[in-house]
Amino acid sequence: MTVLVFAVWIIGTLINLRLAAGGRGAGLAPLVLGLTLLGMWELAVRGFGISPVILPPPSAIAVRIAGSLPILWEDFVQTVIKGALSGYVIGCGAALITAVIVDRFDFLRRGLLPVGNFVAALPVIGIAPILVMWFGFDWQSKAAVVVVMVFFPMLVNAVEGLRATEPMQRDLMHTYAAGYWTALVKMRLPAALPFVFNGLKIASTLALIGAIVAEFFGSPIRGMGFRISTSVGLLALDLVWAEIVVAAIAGSAFYGAIALIEKRMTFWHPSQRGR
Repeated sequence: MTVLVFAVWIIGTLINLRLAAGGRGAGLAPLVLGLTLLGMWELAVRGFGISPVILPPPSAIAVRIAGSLPILWEDFVQTVIKGALSGYVIGCGAALITAVIVDRFDFLRRGLLPVGNFVAALPVIGIAPILVMWFGFDWQSKAAVVVVMVFFPMLVNAVEGLRATEPMQRDLMHTYAAGYWTALVKMRLPAALPFVFNGLKIASTLALIGAIVAEFFGSPIRGMGFRISTSVGLLALDLVWAEIVVAAIAGSAFYGAIALIEKRMTFWHPSQRGR
């Protein structure tokens, strides 16, 4: 069985090498790699007789996903749409506005950013129960946790981006008699876009993690975190893995959408050349 598992890996690797050499099919390489890993997982679990309680095979997880679509959709809406996405929008939007204010008044940068670094270092398992007690057990408390998690990473990136222009560029705008707000809109905000999108991509992963973890500390009878915690107690590991798969797909799609928007809006930046 070990030989068979390694044979699947070798075949998948050879296919990927052929795709990479061809050039046009390079985009299929991640799909081939994923299918290779799933095949190895399936063979290893069934061939070595691993208990489904410890690690269910991918086929069992797929069957569970197909049979639990209403539950998975309800949990997706509760956790991703209501909790993670709302907190993400509020937290990142507030961070961008705060970054402009901090950039305008330098004393705020010196005073606020150290406090932000302190708050960002707080563990989510410490602040989540407090926010659940403050905002209740529904999605609002999860959104509050997400706001706390994404606000300061987004703020730091945005502030650094607003300071990324060259002295010669700033002198040129001053020569044109451009005021602060004109220079901000026409020069500094466009120059800050790569930093802003970097913060948005980091926050996209933090938002989903924060919403799921927060549900472990209090939730109505729906949500990914709630379903994972209760399913582990019932030894329904296939449902746990089904929730993990949905969360991974949602997080990857969210990150990919932001990366695609970044590519369209910052095509002029050197980081986008050759992509």
